[in-house]
Amino acid sequence: MPLQILRRKQVVQITGIPLSTIYDLESKGRFPKRVRLSARASGWFLHEIEEWLKSRPRAAEAPIKMPNH
Repeated sequence: MPLQILRRKQVVQITGIPLSTIYDLESKGRFPKRVRLSARASGWFLHEIEEWLKSRPRAAEAPIKMPNH
C-alpha cells in the first residue's frame, strides 16, 4: 500500500479540528508531525492521522465535566 500524504485542508476536514489547534498539538508532541514535501509545502501521512484518530477517546466514553453553578 503506497504512502499517502494529506494536505492542511484534508487534515482539518478529516479531524474536525481547526488548523491552529493542530499546530498547537503538534508543537506539544500530541499530534503527528508534518513531513516536508518541498521548500514551501508540507503534509501529514494519512496512516499517522488515522492512528491518531483511533487513539482519541470516544465522546460517549469520555466523562463530561459540567461547570459548578
